[in-house]
Amino acid sequence: MPEPAPGRNGARYASPLAAELADDVLERFLRYVVIDTEAVVDSTTYPSSAKQLDLSRLLVDELRAIGLEDVELTEHGYVFATLPGTVEGAPTVGLIAHVDTSPDAPGTGVAPIVHRGYAGGTIALSGDPAQVLDPAELPELAERVGQDIVTSDGTTLLGADDKAGVAEIVAAVAHLARDESPRANVRVGFTVDEEVGRGTDHFDLERFGADFAYTFDGSGLGELEIETFSADHLRLTIKGVGVHPGTAKGRLVNAIKLLSDVVAELPRDGLSPETTEGREGFVHPTRIAGTSSSATLWLIARDHDDEKLAHHVELVRSLAAEVVSREPHASFELEVEPQYRNMRSALDRHPEIVAAAETAIRRAGVEPVESIIRGGTDGARLTEKGLPTPNLFTGGQDYHSLREWASVQDMAAAAATAVELIRLWGEPAQLRRAR
Repeated sequence: MPEPAPGRNGARYASPLAAELADDVLERFLRYVVIDTEAVVDSTTYPSSAKQLDLSRLLVDELRAIGLEDVELTEHGYVFATLPGTVEGAPTVGLIAHVDTSPDAPGTGVAPIVHRGYAGGTIALSGDPAQVLDPAELPELAERVGQDIVTSDGTTLLGADDKAGVAEIVAAVAHLARDESPRANVRVGFTVDEEVGRGTDHFDLERFGADFAYTFDGSGLGELEIETFSADHLRLTIKGVGVHPGTAKGRLVNAIKLLSDVVAELPRDGLSPETTEGREGFVHPTRIAGTSSSATLWLIARDHDDEKLAHHVELVRSLAAEVVSREPHASFELEVEPQYRNMRSALDRHPEIVAAAETAIRRAGVEPVESIIRGGTDGARLTEKGLPTPNLFTGGQDYHSLREWASVQDMAAAAATAVELIRLWGEPAQLRRAR
């Protein structure tokens, strides 16, 4: 691995390439995060919010300015572009990130703050002093003393998920476009609506034209993720009998109360996000709405094992059936929508793609850390569709929260990894493995 390199403000970067890319990555990141791209749950449009296209249009302009070819904003809001390779017979490698941000925390009015040369201790966010980054609770922050830390002001999320990935890919292809080193062909892809589980609904693999791809949508330094949850989205509706409360005795069957009984019966000491870790799955109620005559509960079910996931779904069905059986005039319907499946088995058939990521991470000056995702990425859906797509780190942390933050040095290392990947796939030995 290359030796660490000093940066402009004394901060240490993972490699000279990371130090060289850092300013460009940060400038792009700060430009992107102030653009509101929050996705909308249950929207009937695609993308779910038109404002996502504000960033997509900017990216089209920037990629054209860099000199990429075939730059387009598709009818579904994806941004595609090509950087031709310089080596005959090299594969076409996709680099993918998503422009939308999570609806779990406000995304309007993001005011990023760069805390240069983090000295340790707590960071109180100026927009809401109640929002504090405490290294005693955040071991990743405690390990980044001396680095440059980017946060919001505490009233919104930051948007590192996944604008860090977007900035890193754009900075990487800009560097490659200026560089004469041998390289593979690159296809850039920026998606919409990843945060609401619809990022690849209209992703045309043939139009994209990559042989395989990498998403930059992970978190901690060096992470290489080749395994995700398998995921289903559940919608449970209970129908009761609505009657005016003044004349309801013996006639009213309250759907809200019945649905509340189902929620109360869900496991509390396991099978929930707040009580599980690692490979443990869960059933998680996310939203409830309705009236006394009809009420709906939305849930997500997750597990790394498809068979266990099916059991989680059946648990919800059996709980609903048991609760409704107490009321002869009540009924229920459970709708199950598959979202994505664990990409591990598919990626195991392409070890060379994962091995190349490990090598590229090391060349960027970082030790790779293979980890599993307690969630999903566009890569899970793309892999399922036939485009093998591992997920790589971006340097962002504490996603979907007001305390989201990112390390500039880690983001620079991710951008360097993207550059090294494309160079690696243009090397003769790697070309032989690709065939």
